Amino acid sequence: MFADPTGAHAATFAAVFAALYVAHQVADHWVQTQWQADHKAEAGWLGRLACAAHVTTYTLTALLALATVALATGLRLDPWGVAVGLTVSGVSHYIADRRVPLRRLADRLRKSSAWMERGGGLYALDQSWHYGFLFVAALFCAV
Repeated sequence: MFADPTGAHAATFAAVFAALYVAHQVADHWVQTQWQADHKAEAGWLGRLACAAHVTTYTLTALLALATVALATGLRLDPWGVAVGLTVSGVSHYIADRRVPLRRLADRLRKSSAWMERGGGLYALDQSWHYGFLFVAALFCAV
């Protein structure tokens, strides 16, 4: 669709995806507070607030990672593409971390409850959901 004989678009996508992937790991496992982790899936306003706080720090971590890559490498990113990409990432992250939509999808795909709860299945589905949307977000950021 887009002719790119130099491979610059592919290299930009790769750098952006790597930055978003690293930011995801750091934000989900280091930056997220215990309060956010404990309450983000709860029903009601407390859960929504905890999840929104987590997604805010998550998105800021991603922005910092992208800015670091851009400054360190001279990579030029379109601010609108980055805004759309980070919005896709943040909204999809909020949906997954609220847990109910993820559980409903797992139920429709007939994932076993035992695997979901005891076998680490919910965490695996959560992370694969995030990685899939990081891929989409990187496409927007790299355009």
